[in-house]
Amino acid sequence: MAGAATPLLLRQQHSFVTVNRFFSASLPSLTQTKSSNTLLSFSSKEDQVLVVVGGGAAGIYGAIHAKTLGPHLTVLIFDKGRNPLSKVKISGGGRCNVTNGHCADNMILAENYPRGHKELRGSFFNLHSPVDTMAWFTSHGVELKTEDDGRVFPVSNSSSSVIDCLMSEVKQRGVFMQTKKIVKTASVTNSGKFLLEVQKQPADHAEHVEADYLLIATGSSQQGYTLASQLGHSIVDPVPSLFTFKIEDLHLKELSGVTFPKVKVRLKLEIVQRNIPQLTQVGPMLVTHWGLSGPVILRLSAWGARYLFGSAYKGRLIVDFVPDVHVGSLKSILSNHKQKFAKQKVLNSCPPEFGLTKRFWSYVLERQGISGDILWASISNISLMSIGSVLKECVYEVNGKGQFKDEFVTAGGVPLSEISLNTMESKICPRLFFAGEILNVDGVTGGFNFQNAWSGGFIAGTTIGALALESCQSSK
Repeated sequence: MAGAATPLLLRQQHSFVTVNRFFSASLPSLTQTKSSNTLLSFSSKEDQVLVVVGGGAAGIYGAIHAKTLGPHLTVLIFDKGRNPLSKVKISGGGRCNVTNGHCADNMILAENYPRGHKELRGSFFNLHSPVDTMAWFTSHGVELKTEDDGRVFPVSNSSSSVIDCLMSEVKQRGVFMQTKKIVKTASVTNSGKFLLEVQKQPADHAEHVEADYLLIATGSSQQGYTLASQLGHSIVDPVPSLFTFKIEDLHLKELSGVTFPKVKVRLKLEIVQRNIPQLTQVGPMLVTHWGLSGPVILRLSAWGARYLFGSAYKGRLIVDFVPDVHVGSLKSILSNHKQKFAKQKVLNSCPPEFGLTKRFWSYVLERQGISGDILWASISNISLMSIGSVLKECVYEVNGKGQFKDEFVTAGGVPLSEISLNTMESKICPRLFFAGEILNVDGVTGGFNFQNAWSGGFIAGTTIGALALESCQSSK
């Protein structure tokens, strides 16, 4: 090595093995220097370089497909963390909810994306659908299963199956991976290449890398927003999505762990005066020690993410605990039950048509000030109406948000209007690509956020691979 400030160039005569040894062996020695002027050049006249920023699902999936289609392309992944695919590891309670298998119609599939539901109706899922995702993982040795609610998991019930599959492909395809590296700056040189400043963590010096293609797939990390801004893109301010509701109700806390297979919830916010259909959702709900959770709440939080942010996460939640029972039928059910079970205590005899647990039935009576020890014969019509109102329109004051333990998803990022969804290439900066959550796309819970990552990574990767292959063939 001539000196720390001397550019290191891989000449045309170096073989692929030399590149491999250079990247895996020489970089650690470089990190011991203190120079900020080290230039790492991996390209020659024939070879081209793709740098992927972000070692998550979208970035790694994109890198694999770029290298598969363009085998002469040098592909480098820089990830700021110690372990790539960290979000894959914890998703689905450690099982990894790969995708959703109940949305064969792409129009219906797109409706699961609060940000992106209009734009994703086009070519995006046609180019790489959940069926394609499942086929790819299955063909690469990951056996999958689709559960009743549509969520797709590895048969092993372990996210390690997905991680091992992807990392095995990275190794077999010859994709280079560097962890604990942050790409701090990105600019375009006079020759049209990307010049990237890469900093090792903890920061001790910077290296510079030139690339022909750049794929930013950094999720909701500020790193990606900064790079996108440096290259001319605007950013929709990110706010949290997919979270639980905090509700101060001492009696509700006592129901922690109680689940409801189907409820209807409506969110009322002062800043929202018009009717927004998506702020009403139907599905399973879970009572927690801090409030309410479950798929229906998470979907509501996703659709209401920006409104809730603007409301400081305060609003009113109206819950219908018996959505399949009409209001008129409700009164008849209660009246008939009163006559049929007149001599039974109210607490010990809940109308079976409601499908409620005894714990929740006790909560309803207590909330309305009705003693569970009185007989059904003694209940007044006013009390019956009171019970009915709680079951159909139970009002809770939302006074904050919790974090969904398995995922952290944001609404915001690079606007979809600034990229071409059929290639994932920037409309502002040629040969710049995006995939995954860095875009202003987010899905509801159920495997939809990962599907966005797989689809975007595939489209970006195959586009880059095709461009590199075309360039290679034209230079011969």
